[in-house]
Amino acid sequence: MDLTNIAIIAGYGGHSGYAYAIAYYLDQKGVKPVIYVPRGHEWIKKKLERYGIIEELTLPRKPGEPLIRTIHRWTKNLYESLSKITRKYDAVLACGSNFSLLPALTAKLKKRKLYNLESIDRILDPSRTTRIIYKFADLTFLHWPEQKQNYPKGLVVGPVYEPPTVEPYDGGYILVTAGTLGNKELFDAVLETGLENIVLQTGNIDPNPYIERRPRWRVFRFTHEFDKLLAGARIVITQFPGMTGASAALAYRKPVILVPGRHVPMSSRLENAPLFAEKIGAIYVEKITPGSLLDAIDKARKLHPPEYQNGAERVASILIGEG
Repeated sequence: MDLTNIAIIAGYGGHSGYAYAIAYYLDQKGVKPVIYVPRGHEWIKKKLERYGIIEELTLPRKPGEPLIRTIHRWTKNLYESLSKITRKYDAVLACGSNFSLLPALTAKLKKRKLYNLESIDRILDPSRTTRIIYKFADLTFLHWPEQKQNYPKGLVVGPVYEPPTVEPYDGGYILVTAGTLGNKELFDAVLETGLENIVLQTGNIDPNPYIERRPRWRVFRFTHEFDKLLAGARIVITQFPGMTGASAALAYRKPVILVPGRHVPMSSRLENAPLFAEKIGAIYVEKITPGSLLDAIDKARKLHPPEYQNGAERVASILIGEG
């Protein structure tokens, strides 16, 4: 029997991108999943509501936040999970981060089919939450063969990335983004390059200094229409870890420059960065300076990203019993 009642635990940042990709292919198959997102993250809701029914849960812990200060939110997340993750679901997919942990455990306690997804940038080291869920999940999906060393019983489906929803074109600008947390080191270096054709997403970092210094730049914190900006970029500069680089290179065929996000807590080790860059056909710039960025931009114009079938399509098929 085909599964029709699907729940996806989306999380935030790149984890919401996995949910978006899989929900997109479920929608193509006539299935509208319920997608759980962190309460208060309105831009994630607006992005995902295209392909699913949105429900909210409390985010237990923000990146780098001391655990002792979050006990009350973990308790609230558990209570909400127990009431919302019900037996009506045929399958539940956890897309990673601490946001997925208790809903996944709830699904297993209620004897629901539980699926698990590792992060695309975790090539050498496993992510903590995914590793925990792997122990009781029915199946864990992997992007790369190398990830089998951490998940021997996992299934390699290929890279999961957001599919292109806008026809790619050359809008003449360089898109600079570092996800939800932002990357001040990167943004400041781009500021000193003197480039004017910049579209900058700052995330949690204050955009005003960049607006004041470069009034011709387009600067913003978040947008639920990020795919339109990816589609028009000439080059994309983004940080590792994260999945934006994969979406830009593999979905929109854009030259990608990766820089280290040394400030990102509890994330993929930077030893993964050169391997990940090679996987998606990107340039990795280890030392962030105006000169290194300008040099990488010059080289990036000659890049031709590899082609992969989107693993999200296979995940969607397995969720509804076709795979």
